[in-house]
Amino acid sequence: MAASKTQGPVAPMQEDRDGSCSTVGGVGYGDSKDCILEPLSLPESPGGTTTLEGSPSVPCIFCEEHFPVAEQDKLLKHMIIEHKIVIADVKLVADFQRYILYWRKRFTEQPITDFCSVIRINSTAPFEEQENYFLLCDVLPEDRILREELQKQRLREILEQQQQERNDTNFHGVCMFCNEEFLGNRSVILNHMAREHAFNIGLPDNIVNCNEFLCTLQKKLDNLQCLYCEKTFRDKNTLKDHMRKKQHRKINPKNREYDRFYVINYLELGKSWEEVQLEDDRELLDRQEDDWSDWEEHPASAVCLFCEKQAETIEKLYVHMEDAHEFDLLKIKSELGLNFYQQVKLVNFIRRQVHQCRCYGCHVKFKSKADLRTHMEETKHTSLLPDRKMWDQLEYYFPTYENDTLLCTLSDSESDLTAQEQNENVPIISEDTSKLYALKQSSILNQLLLQEYLKT
Repeated sequence: MAASKTQGPVAPMQEDRDGSCSTVGGVGYGDSKDCILEPLSLPESPGGTTTLEGSPSVPCIFCEEHFPVAEQDKLLKHMIIEHKIVIADVKLVADFQRYILYWRKRFTEQPITDFCSVIRINSTAPFEEQENYFLLCDVLPEDRILREELQKQRLREILEQQQQERNDTNFHGVCMFCNEEFLGNRSVILNHMAREHAFNIGLPDNIVNCNEFLCTLQKKLDNLQCLYCEKTFRDKNTLKDHMRKKQHRKINPKNREYDRFYVINYLELGKSWEEVQLEDDRELLDRQEDDWSDWEEHPASAVCLFCEKQAETIEKLYVHMEDAHEFDLLKIKSELGLNFYQQVKLVNFIRRQVHQCRCYGCHVKFKSKADLRTHMEETKHTSLLPDRKMWDQLEYYFPTYENDTLLCTLSDSESDLTAQEQNENVPIISEDTSKLYALKQSSILNQLLLQEYLKT
């Protein structure tokens, strides 16, 4: 039985001039030891049935050879070379171990030709030089159903694992950036890194196997590797400066190593999160005639300078800081005559001092932000700003938090500046009066007089 059509990324077969095939799956007829298979990216199953417990290896379909689960490519190479069988679309098999065990049992019950397409090699050569290769793919309904069932079972296991992590209150983790310890639920440390360090790897409810995910990221940082561009640096300080200046406090979305930690990658057979998102975008483009009049844009919330209070409008935030912390930013701006850039530096200065748990009024450092807040409220140090030379520095042009919405709401209107400040910001360069005759000949006033003359 000759296969007329196959599906999936099966390695191409090259035909000789006489029409016969000379290679199968990238394996030459006379050089099969150099077989190269595409790497597999699917992870090992987090759970398993009792049949698989205690089985760290996968057996060959036809013989007693066993290979580690993590070395699937070696097993595939063995089956091609020794048993002449090719499995199509291996990447679309959700659980490779269960898949192999299933077909190992089925091949003992019926001949292989009942399931596989037969591909004859060197069909025009003498009979003793001809070889048959067998292709196992989802064209066979039984294989297709098996792959779908394995995908559903994998999804159930992932969702159960995710629900267990969501309900777990015994999580213990350490922040990768400030070494602060967290106990309770995993969402605490994820929200901390997003809020305090602008490092957002996604919503906690979209992540699975969180502990392993954080350990993977921590290992990369310990190896002095940037999480985004994945370059390696000579020391931690260089790596830290690089990630801050280049805004690389995020993971590389093109690194497939991280796909197994996101539930979206388990939803559909053979589809990654990028393909699922692309389908959603196409649906939006196909529905251009829809009415968007009910679209409501939710304003970004601004966070208080001293606590974690958030407000939808800047006016509400100003009222909160004045009532709760006796800090009137508008009054300070007016009294000191601050322009937009000076406001930015002041806000970034305060943010950094609070982040470091240091009172900018008396320069005392505390163990926690709660202790700092209590001290500043009791001593009224929130309104006790240090000398301008302390915070009016170039370094405070850079935001302490990259997602600080408060910086985007500061006023930069020229009408807010005092007349004195406007005059101070205008440079006045006097003309050289040492040579009056040359000055009269080259002065710009001559051009103005000429223009007035021409008008009259």
